[in-house]
Amino acid sequence: GPISGVNKDIAVLQCHGDCDPLVPVMFGSLTVEKLKTMINPANVTFKTYSGMMHSSSLEEMMDVKQFIDKHLPPID
Repeated sequence: GPISGVNKDIAVLQCHGDCDPLVPVMFGSLTVEKLKTMINPANVTFKTYSGMMHSSSLEEMMDVKQFIDKHLPPID
């Protein structure tokens, strides 16, 4: 069911390659839709990466860095 308290407003970035042979992108899409029913859907971002398999890419890592920079305070 829905998450209550401060956690319902947590920001989530979910990334998925559109050529992943182990976890089809359809499962990523289903997961993000379920997340949107549990937390504030405006805070859920689902990004797919063209041609990416069950791995990572520079584009994805740049998106993760941007997400972290936006949502976490800097370390002094």
